Amino acid sequence: MQDLSEFQHPRFARMYERLSAEAERNGMAGLRRRLLSGLSGRVVEVGAGNGMNFPHYPPQVREVVAVEPEDHLRALAERAAAPAPVPVTVVRGHAGALPYDAGSFDAAVVSLVLCSVPDQAVVLAEVRRVLKPGGELRFFEHVRSANPVRGVLQDLITPLWRLMAGDCRPNRDTAAAIRGAGFVIEDIDRFVHKATPKSPAMAHILGLARRP
Repeated sequence: MQDLSEFQHPRFARMYERLSAEAERNGMAGLRRRLLSGLSGRVVEVGAGNGMNFPHYPPQVREVVAVEPEDHLRALAERAAAPAPVPVTVVRGHAGALPYDAGSFDAAVVSLVLCSVPDQAVVLAEVRRVLKPGGELRFFEHVRSANPVRGVLQDLITPLWRLMAGDCRPNRDTAAAIRGAGFVIEDIDRFVHKATPKSPAMAHILGLARRP
């Protein structure tokens, strides 16, 4: 059994449980629908959290395998899987060592998770491995701002932010990491979004990449 102790953030998980519900009402639900629109086949969702994506999967999806390492969030995801419109299986595990054969999935979803994984390159290599050739990677992440001043501010706050927000690093260039892992980005939207009215406005990316 995988040792997932480094991924346990119970205080943040309970805070995220509250904030994610508020964020859904503040426009996050529409962003999740955009992220998942048009998906089909067998999908792996990496870092599924408390399962906020599950209601938004389209009916063309045959199965979702949702991997989540944090115990409290995974329990919430298991609860959210029951009423989902497509079959969802919630799995104990982490993104750096996905327990699946190469080419097992038609698509992969990463949603507000690549900010907090220990090593983006390792995770994206695993995602690439389990995708079929031509498989899609759908991504929705908050990232380092293209504005130089805001970017420097993100660099400055990142050490404290990591302690408060479950090891989240808001200053990563995730689009570059996706390309560096060998994916071809076919569509990307960059925008600023406030998850809740009291949250800071943060740069985000949302789009589709493909394994060649």
